[in-house]
Amino acid sequence: LVSDELTSVVFDVTGIKPGCPVKNTFKLKEDKEELDVVFLLEKSSDTPTEVLTNGVLVAYPCLSLQGVITKDEKLKLTEHGTNQFKLSLPGSYEKQLSFPCKPDCDQNCEIPFVIHIGKDMCSELGVEVEQTITVLQDGASPDFETHSTVLGSGTVPFHSLPLGKPIEMTVPLGKEQSVNLYVKAEQIKRNLDVRLGFDLCQEEWQFLDKRKKIVSQTLSKALRLREDPSKDEVPVVAVLGSGGGMRALTSFYGSLLGLQQLNLLDAVIYLCGVSGSTWCLSALYQDPEWSRKDLREPISNAQDKISSSKVGAFSSERLKYYFQELSAMESQGRKVSFTDLWGLIIEYFLLQKEDPSKLSDQQEAVKEAQNPYPIYAAVNVRPNVSGDDFAEWCEFTPYEVGFRKYGAFIRTEDFDSEFFMGRLIKKHSEPRICYLLGMWGSAFAASLDDVFLKVVGSGLSFLESLGDVVKVIDDSKRFHFRDPMRLKTRLVIPGGPLLQIFQDFFKSRVTAGETFNFMQGLFLHRDYVKLNKFVAWKGNLKKSDLGFSTSVWKP
Repeated sequence: LVSDELTSVVFDVTGIKPGCPVKNTFKLKEDKEELDVVFLLEKSSDTPTEVLTNGVLVAYPCLSLQGVITKDEKLKLTEHGTNQFKLSLPGSYEKQLSFPCKPDCDQNCEIPFVIHIGKDMCSELGVEVEQTITVLQDGASPDFETHSTVLGSGTVPFHSLPLGKPIEMTVPLGKEQSVNLYVKAEQIKRNLDVRLGFDLCQEEWQFLDKRKKIVSQTLSKALRLREDPSKDEVPVVAVLGSGGGMRALTSFYGSLLGLQQLNLLDAVIYLCGVSGSTWCLSALYQDPEWSRKDLREPISNAQDKISSSKVGAFSSERLKYYFQELSAMESQGRKVSFTDLWGLIIEYFLLQKEDPSKLSDQQEAVKEAQNPYPIYAAVNVRPNVSGDDFAEWCEFTPYEVGFRKYGAFIRTEDFDSEFFMGRLIKKHSEPRICYLLGMWGSAFAASLDDVFLKVVGSGLSFLESLGDVVKVIDDSKRFHFRDPMRLKTRLVIPGGPLLQIFQDFFKSRVTAGETFNFMQGLFLHRDYVKLNKFVAWKGNLKKSDLGFSTSVWKP
């Protein structure tokens, strides 16, 4: 039940002064054992690295390592099984790359590769040649099993590669074998593809400037003012739609129709929604002029679709369509989940046909500020962590997707592409809006523990006794007057593999949607909590339960 790893100590070293050794005694196992450690922090002689930061996130310089690997004449590959070159660089985005290579001596086996890594990472480029053989198991079993053997391996110190200069080298793999490498390391000097900042994007500022003119005229008529209010006097009015599936969709349609009949819809600057409210918004914004038309027609169309039979969503033809769509996503290297399937089902419920539209298409609906600015929200959670312990909102607009909490945004067209250290590494096509509808629902982001918490009113408390034991062994009070952000020293006792299985079963989120993390490779600023623009959750999601609590039960 218990892990072989006895204990781990988490200690904050930020209070150590350079050049001054510090001895710390950590008490282990209920004060019966002690661990003495001497820390010595030395100043680096390297030139300080220039970084980009918004006060919360930090982007370090990123290198692109481009090269070609070829087999040497001395490298003997057998014709049995398959042979692969494997390149690994710890700390890089790619981590490990594998390339098949045939043993044909006449073949010019030139294999190009690209690896991305931080400029200051101290790492080694590992090269391996691996052979894999598939054999039939002994006995009556018809199953096959594979056996892999490393024919040779070698390393190249990453820091030995000069920047901007291509070099050729021979990497010895042992046993008088080697491979040839042609590599060139270059720093990526273009601007960040992730916008770090807490201000609005330029397109949204332009929208506000135009929209306030329309709102000013609308308020002047509604309130019978003598003159139109100036831009500074125009209030920013937002209408927020709750979650709740079809009921939320119906409610939002009715609210917007009511505003239109009161001649107040043009007084609204923002329309925001989660779950079912986003289903309403996404349908409306397919028409760039929707708010200038009578809403009773789209409401009537929605009524016809929603009240019709849903049996067709599970017909053989439709199931084949689902399989083809999800298979195509997976073949493109994307992460497919049950949430994607749910998005395709929603597409049938709302439209009963394939919808090719994308979120960025809605830029046409706000380009002249003719409609309110839509903001869609989804809950971002972590695997094996309770929604009450960690959950944060990610917002989607026609121009940007990002986290207001961290001040990190990307272009909507680049959502679900691959990023590293603030740079766009691999571009994928923008997902169709039906997949976003499944994600915005947040219905399948809940774990079994979250379900018990919402239904019964308390989570599965016995899980806490099965997990890792974390004890505070030093609250660091003596340091707080100098640095109130100093972390407490903690002792972690792992729960073990069997107990981890229980944790994974009740706290994992196997049905949650998963996309590429566009903040991967960015670091938190050491003083990020002090920045007043950084807003962490206070308490839990009960204060903002639009997209989570209600949507979980009413998908």
